[in-house]
Amino acid sequence: MRSRYKITATDGIYFVTSTIVEWIPIFTSRVYFEIVIDSLKFCRQSKGLLLYAYVILDNHFHLVVSGEKLSATMRSLKGFISHKIIEQLQQDKKKWLLNQLAFYKKRYKIESTFQVWQEGFHPEIILNEEMLVQKIEYVHYNPVKRGYVDLPEHWRYSSARNYVLGDHSIIEIDPLPE
Repeated sequence: MRSRYKITATDGIYFVTSTIVEWIPIFTSRVYFEIVIDSLKFCRQSKGLLLYAYVILDNHFHLVVSGEKLSATMRSLKGFISHKIIEQLQQDKKKWLLNQLAFYKKRYKIESTFQVWQEGFHPEIILNEEMLVQKIEYVHYNPVKRGYVDLPEHWRYSSARNYVLGDHSIIEIDPLPE
């Protein structure tokens, strides 16, 4: 793994990305988005995660975050989301999706039947204010680039709503450090 994809500064701000295996669209209805949102809320309240920007799309999410134990928090976050997604898919009888998650599971992952996420979360340290602004804009414009909405703040599961509209109804974000 290249050093640019490692947590190198425990007090740093990082741009991170987590992607569903094979880019399978899982987040296609509110209940699946809420699993991620509830998990982020828990990590903010109980694990010291500082959330500065986020977007959740159909098959991945981007975050701008920091935290004292960021690697452990991200591992915990992704593990919990995986568990809840599998439960929900089973409850919703989404056999095709479950079959896909079983098919694409890495062979060496013998502890589980399914694999929800691609490995890692590709942490990229934010080196300065210019890079911070660029990453937040990238996060917010992701749904626009994909053609889902015309304006970033129109995407329900994005912190663009927090920044532009002052709407913290989905999840509260942390103020950027000065």
